[in-house]
Amino acid sequence: MTLPSLGESVTEGIITQWFKKVGDAVVRDEPLFEVSTDKVDSEMPSPAAGVLVEILAGEGDTVETGSRVAVIDENAQAQSPSEPGTAPSSTLASTPTSTAPARLTPDVASATTPSGVVVSPVVRRILSDGGVEPSTVQGSGPGGSITRRDAERAVLNGPTEEVVVPLSNGRRRMGQHMSVSTQSTPHGFVAIEIDGAVFGELERVGRTTRDGAPISDEMVISLAAVRALGEFEFLNATFNNDQLTVHRSVNLGVMRHVEEDGMLVPVVHAAAGLTLRALARRVNELDDRLSSRQLTTDDLMGGTFTLVGAPSEHTLFTEPIIIQPEVAALSVGAVRRVPVVNEVNGVLSVDVGYRLVLGLSFDHRVCEPVSAVYYLERVAELLAGMDLESER
Repeated sequence: MTLPSLGESVTEGIITQWFKKVGDAVVRDEPLFEVSTDKVDSEMPSPAAGVLVEILAGEGDTVETGSRVAVIDENAQAQSPSEPGTAPSSTLASTPTSTAPARLTPDVASATTPSGVVVSPVVRRILSDGGVEPSTVQGSGPGGSITRRDAERAVLNGPTEEVVVPLSNGRRRMGQHMSVSTQSTPHGFVAIEIDGAVFGELERVGRTTRDGAPISDEMVISLAAVRALGEFEFLNATFNNDQLTVHRSVNLGVMRHVEEDGMLVPVVHAAAGLTLRALARRVNELDDRLSSRQLTTDDLMGGTFTLVGAPSEHTLFTEPIIIQPEVAALSVGAVRRVPVVNEVNGVLSVDVGYRLVLGLSFDHRVCEPVSAVYYLERVAELLAGMDLESER
């Protein structure tokens, strides 16, 4: 039996599985072995009925089309398992007496992983291209060998091994604290889109203070948020059991991402009354201490209101969990340049404008959606009327 043509432009295939062993009876057109090519896996039928007396190409061998792969004796009888018998020797020990033997391509021979799993060249290439280690794939072939289907399924689904990742102490504490907050506080949330023209003005006047400190969008919003709390004092408060304490001093927490611990919230103490220049200096000092791991306990304690900045430039809004014992948290979306419809003297026009979304998570025990929206709208008004030239 020779390896038949496997299709246009296909000149060789890899024997991936034999369904019969030497000495077995075969029926004409019965599947005899499976061959794999770059295009398809196919089952090869027996060309005759008889007994398989020689296998000339083993599993994992690369064979050219037209080469001999097996010998079937049409006149032989299948050997009974109970007979001592003298069945012909195994494939790899046999030497064909006629026609050229199957050519095996040396540079694409089968390989075995350190764990003993057989990996054919085609399978190895599929796994390599898909970035999957053979040792992570459960083979379904003989002896646990990895078939082409196994490889394609592994690449499609990704690695199947599990990795146990212990939580850091910081992430564990954060999870516990947030769980307590969601269970003990009746959270509400509202969000509005506001005009961000002030950020176009910020680009014009410059993103640094007169002292040379950088000014971020978040700092500008923080200034307006703190000033608006002077009119919505019930949001600048903390709970102690069932007792609500409204604070006159605004201690603004600014959420920061920390790779090892998830997040930290440094606090700008006594933020009310600060100019943009002073607020920028205080926030930059906290960020510097955070990056150099020099934050103190005092830097993280005493917050009365928290601001959560945009995690990325593509963030529309976030819905923060309130940090206990506070009663509200302001979230800031990314500032976006978008088409804006304007109406002047009854004429509509489309211009490029700045927009962003502000959101407020609030404790329903002290606030309701209407009051929360009024607060956000007041922040928007303060942003629109801010004199950045004098503030910086």
